Amino acid sequence: MVYTQNIDGLERLAGIPDTKLMEAHGTFATASCTLCGKMHNSNKVKQAIIEGDIPMCEATNCKGKVKPDIVFFGENLPPSFWDYHQHIHFTDLLLIIGTSLEVYPFAGIADAVGTQTPRVLINLNAVGSLGRRTTDVILTGDLEESVHSLVRELGWEEKLKALEKVYESKQINEE
Repeated sequence: MVYTQNIDGLERLAGIPDTKLMEAHGTFATASCTLCGKMHNSNKVKQAIIEGDIPMCEATNCKGKVKPDIVFFGENLPPSFWDYHQHIHFTDLLLIIGTSLEVYPFAGIADAVGTQTPRVLINLNAVGSLGRRTTDVILTGDLEESVHSLVRELGWEEKLKALEKVYESKQINEE
């Protein structure tokens, strides 16, 4: 499983299937009515917002507003977020990248995995309880440099270049 607080959809772009992805703070990839829940075309919603309009629900007799399916401050996390309590028992490796680990309940996932589960932190500096367990690995420094170094060591350079090309082509198509 991939748990993310990001709302930019990069995990989707990288090919993580919906069944393996928990976007705790939602995503701009989908949009729905705040009253009736009807799904709407996210590109149309985005365009309306860019043009300064308030997207309205197209459902008959509904006067709700449509927003990207992101979690705003003060809103509840999706119910499926709490499934992490079941997933942690099957975790072989916890990879944590670019975080302060200060915002709960998301930050609690790092401590919820078993004490023998390796936790790898790639971050500007050590955070949370990472480094206290014998199975912890911490790679500190520039995030991009650390990831590229890890990619080189694993022999994944060609795969990363292919992903970057896919990302660049999707960015161009959206503009």
